[in-house]
Amino acid sequence: MCLAIPAKVLSLEGTKAHVDFGQGILRDVNVALVEAKVGEYVLVHAGYAIQVLEEKEALETLSLMNEVLAAGE
Repeated sequence: MCLAIPAKVLSLEGTKAHVDFGQGILRDVNVALVEAKVGEYVLVHAGYAIQVLEEKEALETLSLMNEVLAAGE
């Protein structure tokens, strides 16, 4: 099963973006496959942004993921 996680784009440099997955998790990802802008949310899988998301959709997905993780503890 594959999992893609929403992240907010903090900065862009060429095809690399510095993104925030929340809870202090910051990473660099490749954005060559999408046209992302600073402040937008992207769906990240295996180090690549594969889709730009609406903020509402990204926040709903992150909330659901946090609920699942909390239930597993």
